[in-house]
Amino acid sequence: MKLSRTAFIAILIVFNIAIDQISKIWVRANVEPFSEASIISDIFSLHNVENTGAFLGMGSDLNPTLKILLLLILPVIVLGLVVVHIIRDKSIDKLSLIGFCCIIGGGLANVYDRFAYGSVTDFLHIDLGGKLRTGIFNIADMSVSTGMIMILVASFIYRKQKEITE
Repeated sequence: MKLSRTAFIAILIVFNIAIDQISKIWVRANVEPFSEASIISDIFSLHNVENTGAFLGMGSDLNPTLKILLLLILPVIVLGLVVVHIIRDKSIDKLSLIGFCCIIGGGLANVYDRFAYGSVTDFLHIDLGGKLRTGIFNIADMSVSTGMIMILVASFIYRKQKEITE
């Protein structure tokens, strides 16, 4: 039995939402708020912080109306349009399609948190000796970042292939 393209898209989006939400439920239940625990020495640590803004807390100081507009309504509209686009455009390559699904799933997972809790639970931090250091992030953020990288890589791969065939 071959999985339909639309079912494939739905499963990937739901999978991204599920792994994010399961991880956040676990963190909220098992990690003390504002705490820090080492996972791999000082390189990788576990936290439990609530982010009322967007990426790295941007927008956390906006007034409530702008927050609703920019952090809830606008993302839902944009993510909805992307879903419609990837379902309709059958020419999207598989790598880009998976990337879009990661972005949509991660984006919807964080929007759900903002709607349900008024903030997004962030809990992972990487510090490679101060040379490379992240903010505190979550699985949804990783999904969005991974999806963006996949789309970027696909654009180079398929651009090169197109140049070769021309």
